Amino acid sequence: MPEVTSGAALAPLLLQAVERAGLALEDGDVFVLAQKIVSKAEGRQVKLVDVVPSARALELAAVTGKDARMVELILRESREVLRAKRGVIIVEHRLGFVMASAGIDQSNVPYAEGECALLLPENPQASATRLRDALREATGHDVAVVINDSFGRAWRNGVTGTAIGVAGIPALVDMRGRSDREGRALQVTEIAAADEVAAAASLVMGQADESVPAVLVRGFPYARREASVDELIRARAEDLFR
Repeated sequence: MPEVTSGAALAPLLLQAVERAGLALEDGDVFVLAQKIVSKAEGRQVKLVDVVPSARALELAAVTGKDARMVELILRESREVLRAKRGVIIVEHRLGFVMASAGIDQSNVPYAEGECALLLPENPQASATRLRDALREATGHDVAVVINDSFGRAWRNGVTGTAIGVAGIPALVDMRGRSDREGRALQVTEIAAADEVAAAASLVMGQADESVPAVLVRGFPYARREASVDELIRARAEDLFR
């Protein structure tokens, strides 16, 4: 795909890429998109020269060693700072995600107009829904959309693909009550199906200079339904890490 810029229509770009790849869409297909191309298309790029750090941002910048302007953007996108130490700020994003740096980074962001940072989409759930509707209108096929970002996890090293917007497939699949091979009923098993699709797609997308911002997934194994990424956000009262 070409470099995505502010105002770009993603549905035509995706369909052109599918055609160039010699593929044809089918009902049940799932498009997984890197968060960055959605954010770029929606104009979520911010010039750091335009950011004036607050007193709180300057305080956290001193603790973490981060650029105070980046810290200011993190604070603007967050409900609460949960942890701050050298090199790390963990926040509750305004969308409910617990994540490092409110998902803001500078990798694969063009520097043509000076140093910039890229925020998450304003509402990635709405972004996924709009894109799904546009693809369905253009093709007549019932395809799903997952917007993928890289998250760290409280109990593991490294990052993995994680869904931040879901349209057309279940975000969470409830397996409770289903029998295992020994006939025992599952008691607690719920599958983060949208996260699993996002993580699988990340193997193809890569994390550096691979330039694969979208992946077409075929063979999603669970019954399809309308859903929201909110299904994956654990209530604070049930969060043992806060």
